[in-house]
Amino acid sequence: MVGKKSGKALLRDEGLERTDNNMDLSSWPVIPAINQKNYYTDYLKRDDQYLAFRLQNEENRNRMAKNAKDRDRALAMAKTNDFGIPEADTEMDGDANMEDAEDAATETLGSKVVVIHVGSQNLRIGLSSDALPKTLPMVIARKSTTSESEDHEEPCPKRLKLDDGSEMEPEKKFGPEFSSQYTTMSADLKTHMRQNKRRTLPNSKEMVINYNRRTVPETISEHNDPMRVEWTEIPDPAPEYIVGQPALRIPDESKPRYKLFWPMKYGWCNEKDYDNKRLLFLDISIILEDAIKTQLGLTSKKDWPQYSCVFVIPDLFEKSYVTQILDMLMSEYSFARVCFIQESLAATFGAGFTSACVVDIGAQKTSICCVEEGMCIENSRVNLKYGGADMTELFVKMMLYDHFPYEEINLWRRYDFLLAEELKKSICTMNEASVSVQVFDFHLRVAGQDTRKYTFKAYDEVHLAPMGVFHPTLFDNSNKLNGRRKLITRSKDIYDSQPNDPTSAAQSEILTMLAPPSSSNQVNGDSQASTVDVQATPSRSQQPNALSRVQDAEATPRSSVAGSPVPEGTPQAGGAATPAPAGQSQNTSQPREPTVEERDDILPSYPLDKAILASIVHAARSDERKMRDFLGGIMVVGGGSMVNNFHLFLEERLQLLQPGFAKEIMIGTPPRDLDPQVVVWKGASIFGKLSGTNDSWINQLEYDRLGHRLLAYKCMWAY
Repeated sequence: MVGKKSGKALLRDEGLERTDNNMDLSSWPVIPAINQKNYYTDYLKRDDQYLAFRLQNEENRNRMAKNAKDRDRALAMAKTNDFGIPEADTEMDGDANMEDAEDAATETLGSKVVVIHVGSQNLRIGLSSDALPKTLPMVIARKSTTSESEDHEEPCPKRLKLDDGSEMEPEKKFGPEFSSQYTTMSADLKTHMRQNKRRTLPNSKEMVINYNRRTVPETISEHNDPMRVEWTEIPDPAPEYIVGQPALRIPDESKPRYKLFWPMKYGWCNEKDYDNKRLLFLDISIILEDAIKTQLGLTSKKDWPQYSCVFVIPDLFEKSYVTQILDMLMSEYSFARVCFIQESLAATFGAGFTSACVVDIGAQKTSICCVEEGMCIENSRVNLKYGGADMTELFVKMMLYDHFPYEEINLWRRYDFLLAEELKKSICTMNEASVSVQVFDFHLRVAGQDTRKYTFKAYDEVHLAPMGVFHPTLFDNSNKLNGRRKLITRSKDIYDSQPNDPTSAAQSEILTMLAPPSSSNQVNGDSQASTVDVQATPSRSQQPNALSRVQDAEATPRSSVAGSPVPEGTPQAGGAATPAPAGQSQNTSQPREPTVEERDDILPSYPLDKAILASIVHAARSDERKMRDFLGGIMVVGGGSMVNNFHLFLEERLQLLQPGFAKEIMIGTPPRDLDPQVVVWKGASIFGKLSGTNDSWINQLEYDRLGHRLLAYKCMWAY
């Protein structure tokens, strides 16, 4: 009997057997599965994988190679004296050549670096080798059908009127709330002066009001006025725009009319007065270009590629603003290199401090930041929207309340604005010894009219107006948020589409205290609105001792996201069919509530002394030694701080808020009698001359390849 054949034998008999020639079925390599428990990659983890670092290392190598060639050439020339070539100077060795080259490079770097500090009211610009910057108004006048004073129906400061349009009494022009606050501050000042054994008269206010009510101006003809103003004459044909100081001296009744535009307001781009984003940044570009040509003498743009630029930006900057400025400096101005520095860090460079709490009081913005070892502490940054211009407006309101003889003053008019600024600088003081009934005078100069000399009396207005920074509710904040986000949208992350502008814990704490209920909460229900109200309206017990509050927060563990466990025996939710309790919303159906940083309806206007303590507390992070260091190293800069005795008054306010650290609190001034207004610019000029700043320079090749993405690698802070 024949045995059963196997399958292979049958295939062989039928000619279907597979014969293998040991060739692969495909030329593609077989990749084994990755071991998930043990794998490693170094992609983008080494500096030499970034273009910016590679170019920097390549530049260093080229410099070293050039120095080596120069040294070899000098040695070769020294050895060839046998062939009739004169022997090289013994002192001109390689090291000397390198030192001379470094000295020449340093000199060239200082004279080829443009330093720009843009403010809301003033622009400071100069070369890094200059001792002081050139200061000019950050304003441009454009042709218009009406001037800015004619555009605004209401004068500045605003006055209330009766129903029939007639004027109200000066004591009622600004509403009962202002009258109550002003009267309370006057009474508190009088009480404080009596406690300090200062002499006060009981009828001081009546003396001021009676004198101001009956005084009349004296007319001075133009040829008898030795300080007459040279007004800007409009040529024929009239230019489309006028920039800088001449723009402020254009008569309000000029033909044709010119309207003033301030591209920066409150530290932000001025979106309220512009209709499109392009025109806004065009005005900034025109002002900067005119300043470079007229103030620095760089009249030909062909020479600008030989220069570098250091640009000062706020501590809490907006990324969209920084990227636009970078594009302007690199593309339009064609600077060879550009780098950015934060205001507070620049202030410490200018003053020579290694660690300080910098308080910068500008014209329309006040910024606070703690700096330690050349770095701004991120969570200590605070930005408040008031400054010297608010003090000026408050001073005018208080004087009008006390029957100021020039009742028609309107800060929308150019000559009135300049007059009010001059009065504030010359009269206001924080020294209680200077608070008395005094007689002052000023000259009102209007184009095409004779000069008028006014005489008036003032009492406590000169002291209470600068105190507005400690009582910011006195300032007119009604229009500061108008037009916000109208032209420039918030910068967002390209991956998760969440806002990525820098924030800080100190700023968030202040915004939370000031936050009104959001509009979405009012729509969603009463329970959510009440919850936000509890968070937004702090009790008095939350404010005084910020240090203890932070210590308690660090010592007390946070609750978990999942919440507390339910007691045993409690019935669990049954699933999708179980309705949610009344007044509660499910996360899947309601959008995420915006954080205080993402909301544009909150104006950061907070008392200066409390804001300084909040910044220091978040910088110290419960470290008492750091707390004492920052309290003893507070430095006040900016033009808004140039009120007589302001530093001592601020020191006294801080000591009252923190009696436990009263001995350590000290307010410092910039050394070497440096003007507080130029400390930031001076620090930026020093930063531009340091050899170590080559890490933060952005050159044209890098920008052409990577654009503003370079900022994440080049900035000295977390961009």
